[in-house]
Amino acid sequence: MELQEIKANLNNSDFSYRLKAIDALNSYQSEIAVPLLKTKLYDSEFLVRSRVAMSLAKQQTSESFAALMEMMKLDDTPNVRAEAANSLSLFGKVSIPHLVATFYQDDHWIVRRSIIAVLVEMECPEDLFDVSLVALKDEDLTVQESGVDVLGVLANTSKSAEALTKLLELANHELQNIRLRAAYALKRFDNPQAKAALEKLRKDPDHRVVGAALENLLEK
Repeated sequence: MELQEIKANLNNSDFSYRLKAIDALNSYQSEIAVPLLKTKLYDSEFLVRSRVAMSLAKQQTSESFAALMEMMKLDDTPNVRAEAANSLSLFGKVSIPHLVATFYQDDHWIVRRSIIAVLVEMECPEDLFDVSLVALKDEDLTVQESGVDVLGVLANTSKSAEALTKLLELANHELQNIRLRAAYALKRFDNPQAKAALEKLRKDPDHRVVGAALENLLEK
């Protein structure tokens, strides 16, 4: 798409044209694309803003990084903030402290689960452990469950001992969903305490927890 057509489509009242224009900017150099993408940071349609976030990730410059930071912190739609966080993570380790800070500040479940998902893919066990502890105190059960999953990911890292200690505690949690996730997470640890906790979970009153704790045994 020619640049003049892109500029015209970015201002079209039909948001489908704006989406096509944003996609077309992926073929242009950052010095052209980023300023035009930034004009749509506060577009009235959240799907357009989400697409802007995705496109900014493909333009790895300090200007696009700053724009994504702005979207992640200030956009009024959780889905857009989550998309901005995901895009920001593609810049690598430089994004980690910003993602962690946003996790603490933004308590929407979509944003928090998105940040957890990208942090798991990055080598930051200390930050990941801290995030998991906050997640476990979240009001949303799905975020709590993600926090338990993170503890399993931390097996064989510098935070392995702390993660295991927390999982042993969660194996006795009142909520069966948490015990279920703890059962899966504990299987990642080659440790006598983890094995003992799994043995106990095989006698759990909830059949799903029992099934999770038995799963590996049944596969052998």
